[in-house]
Amino acid sequence: MTGISTPRIFHHHRRPSWPLNDFVHKPTLAMLESDPGAPPKKAWRRKLNCTAGFLKEFSVTFMEAIKMIGLGLRLFAYVRSERAQGRVPPIDPYNKGSTRPSACHGVPMGGMGGGSIGRGFRGEFRRWQIIPGLCEEAPQLANQFSVFINREKDNGVKKQISSVLTPGRPSDFENKEEDVGISNWDWNLDGQHSTYHALFPRAWTIYDGEPDPDLRISCRQISPFIPHNYQESSYPTCVFAYTLVNAGKETASVNLMFTWANSIGGNSGFTGGHFNEPFEEEDGVSGVRLHHKTKGNPSATYAIAARQVPGVTVSVCPNFSLTDKGGDYTAKDMWMEMKQNGYFSQSNLARPLVTSLKGEEIGAAVAAHVVIPPGEKRNVVFSLAWDAPVVKFMKGRSYHRRYTQFYGTSGNAASKIAHDALLGYRKWEMDIDGWQRPILRDEKLPEWYRITLFNELYYLVAGGTIWTDGNPSLQGRGDLSTPGSPESFISTGGASETNSDDESVYGMSRGPSDLRSQSFGRDQAVGRSDAVGEKSFRYVGVSEYGDGLAFSPDRSNNNTTPYDEGTEMAVKTDDTSAAILRAMKARLPTDPSGNLKFPAGGVSLLQEGEENYGQFLYLEGVEYVMWNTYDVHFYASFALLSLFPKLELAIQRDFAAACLSHSGEKVKFLAEGQWGIKKVFGSVPHDLGTHDPWVEVNAYNIHDTSKWKDLNTKFVLQVYRDVVATGDKNFARACWPAVFAAMAYMDQFDRDRDGLIENDGFPDQTYDTWSVHGVSAYCGGLWVASLQAAAGMAEICDDPKTAEYFRTKFVQARDIYEKKLWNGTYFNYDSGNSSNSNSIQTDQLAGQWYAWASGLPPLFDDFKARSALKKVYDFNVMKVKGGRMGAVNGMHPDGRVDETCMQSREIWTGVTYAAAAAMIHEGMVDQAFTTAEGVFIGGWLDYGYWFQTPEAWSMTGAYRSLTYMRPLSIWAMQWALYPPKCIAEAPRIPSMDRGSNFVHAGYSSVADYMKNIRRPHLELSKIRNICNYLLDCLRRTT
Repeated sequence: MTGISTPRIFHHHRRPSWPLNDFVHKPTLAMLESDPGAPPKKAWRRKLNCTAGFLKEFSVTFMEAIKMIGLGLRLFAYVRSERAQGRVPPIDPYNKGSTRPSACHGVPMGGMGGGSIGRGFRGEFRRWQIIPGLCEEAPQLANQFSVFINREKDNGVKKQISSVLTPGRPSDFENKEEDVGISNWDWNLDGQHSTYHALFPRAWTIYDGEPDPDLRISCRQISPFIPHNYQESSYPTCVFAYTLVNAGKETASVNLMFTWANSIGGNSGFTGGHFNEPFEEEDGVSGVRLHHKTKGNPSATYAIAARQVPGVTVSVCPNFSLTDKGGDYTAKDMWMEMKQNGYFSQSNLARPLVTSLKGEEIGAAVAAHVVIPPGEKRNVVFSLAWDAPVVKFMKGRSYHRRYTQFYGTSGNAASKIAHDALLGYRKWEMDIDGWQRPILRDEKLPEWYRITLFNELYYLVAGGTIWTDGNPSLQGRGDLSTPGSPESFISTGGASETNSDDESVYGMSRGPSDLRSQSFGRDQAVGRSDAVGEKSFRYVGVSEYGDGLAFSPDRSNNNTTPYDEGTEMAVKTDDTSAAILRAMKARLPTDPSGNLKFPAGGVSLLQEGEENYGQFLYLEGVEYVMWNTYDVHFYASFALLSLFPKLELAIQRDFAAACLSHSGEKVKFLAEGQWGIKKVFGSVPHDLGTHDPWVEVNAYNIHDTSKWKDLNTKFVLQVYRDVVATGDKNFARACWPAVFAAMAYMDQFDRDRDGLIENDGFPDQTYDTWSVHGVSAYCGGLWVASLQAAAGMAEICDDPKTAEYFRTKFVQARDIYEKKLWNGTYFNYDSGNSSNSNSIQTDQLAGQWYAWASGLPPLFDDFKARSALKKVYDFNVMKVKGGRMGAVNGMHPDGRVDETCMQSREIWTGVTYAAAAAMIHEGMVDQAFTTAEGVFIGGWLDYGYWFQTPEAWSMTGAYRSLTYMRPLSIWAMQWALYPPKCIAEAPRIPSMDRGSNFVHAGYSSVADYMKNIRRPHLELSKIRNICNYLLDCLRRTT
């Protein structure tokens, strides 16, 4: 983050979590002193011989189960139907997987968006996420580092030690004499004197005198996660830098070996059709490429490599068989050759390339040899890279990943990536050190917080992350394009490829050049020429609703006429807006299905000259397979905004585009079994989809989220915050039409016309089992804050009348909110008459929190804010095991946990962090750290949820939804502690401007249309009129 202001003053007791000297002997630390292989002073630590116990999953109560019977039956039928069609359901509680969750995880490997591979703290490689939306949890036991040590004593006695560097012998090995697999390897490591030290994106494993009592080994795992670096942070690679220190009296001949199976997790290694080949790159880098053929998905290639430098000799074994089905050179043979010779002979390279058979699994190995005199140390570095350039979504489109802009799309770049990693990793470490050092040395912050702040970022790699190059899908217009689909707005190459059939469907006869002559859209080069000679391409992304914001009157077409004369939405316009409207109207689809779809994603909203950083997706959780779930991203977004702001803006553009799309497809919502419309114009979608993201949005189908009360307000608040934080006025203008529409859409939920929206008696919010009646503290507060944010957006976009209108509504809504919910101590859960209407909700000040975080004046005075937060702290935090678990979502004022439903009695990790951030904004810093420390104690100490922080746990610590997005909200705490200057200097007193009685006729007209917009066969002319008005009312921003 740039522009850091002076930190807020705070004091908090500090205590060491894992003193380094308790884990690594002082002599070993002295040997590694000043070496990058030395473990950091601040890190999450574990001994390798610790048991990775199984985790306990939550369960519902009897009464909750009774209430959910209908939902459960409908969900079961839906899951069966999806599976029958070869689709993975976004929510599938009936599939527990074959690997029982355990407390085993460590820092994952790879940059962002290229697929990821996890690694346990004991050294196993697991949690495979190469294919979008699929997570294979089980470890691949053939993927190992191993060491072979030979010493010769003065009396001529030779000492030989060999072992895999993972502790213990796997329990599922079969002890058969005829076995030729990895059970024949030496699994001699105990792990008692070996330790793991995690500080994302790096991890250190220290083998302190084992397997050789006289050899100290440090393995440093480094992935290219580098804030504000949008190139190398996309690389799918990881480096393993070994430091070996000879503490003995004899010279040690040491061989390190890296083995890798040709598999992408699960049983994929046995499907056949795979092959391996050796390679040599420049600068002494050599290794093996492992080509993996997938079923129904694009192929992937691995590369394992080491670099030969003076004193380090590298040899490779391109192929060995991991099974007894074929191959004359087995895993047992490979191990014995290395054990006896200390290297792989050249005859291995002479073996012909053989493709694996079905039922046979193959692997490869790279070994490095060093000789270490007594008292000296040597360094050996390995790298792992994988190249899966095409990301294909199940039953959907395919795209190129971000890193292909730098390595091409041929699928043969793995060895080049591995080479560059070996040569560039020290620069990565310098950048990572420069980012982390100021925080790690900040003694005003508790030690556990400094460590956990970085380690929670694991999710940006292991959260199923996809980062595309931002170009159109690979199917082009001819395959998956349907009337009104995003592909119909894309042109590849220099000439139009629109065919006559498409033109008849859309009623248009202009190509890209004609559109440019209308001063509409943009013509931005986003293609590339890659290393394999692939033809570079350009495309024109046309925004149907707001790209014209960047146009000025001197670029307009003077031969224009007013639009839609005689309609009730008609307004007077000038030449500029008329030109925009003419171009837009010509492109609006006349799709009889009732669909109105805009270009896939927000790339089309980039203004001329803006760089395309691609599109970014991450899952709500590995168990909830929905991309960029927006109500959750609301909390998590502070991490991206702080570290990769261009990606945060890309996500918001995607939702801006999606907000103004409409799909008349009927969907059965499972909570009540009622039918509705999949995507309603003006509503912000719950997610960007599962099987065909950006195109088929709203995979979530438990409730009709077009009736939710928090999605649109969260969109407005996030966009405004991002505009203020980045100062990007182009982004503001691009998103302003969607912001305006999102606010107008919400007007229908103000049932009594008092200026404040009401909830509808069902769980119409992110707490999707927790019903709300009337005005709610959570949704109502978000609405009040969004009115203030919308006024700020209007000011930024030079629309003073709209700004005045929203300010007037803000004051009106705030007054009603306080009147209906403030009870003198805190804000009631809702204004209804249910048994929990006066519950104390941890998240009651979500709107106030975002106002603080966005540089807006606070909604309420300090007395009310502090009183409410103190109530949350005293009850929701401290009455739950003395604050050692986090904040429970709901608590009755008599100190009983609110057990109205499953979620009211849960502790949500990300909400706890968010509440702590709100406390920091209000100056309650000690209480904030105590609140957040409960998540640390529960997740990173007691319950075993490290590197898989769940959405929630129960009062007994049982988890729900492991590996979840929302806990990234710990970065909201850092945002509150060290806000950008523009936010730190914002007013701290609520706005007292009462506004005026100005009536915004245009806003009211759009809002009136949207009240009836859910009809399945909506006339598209109605939506066109709304779009026309949006464009016209926004022309003043140009």
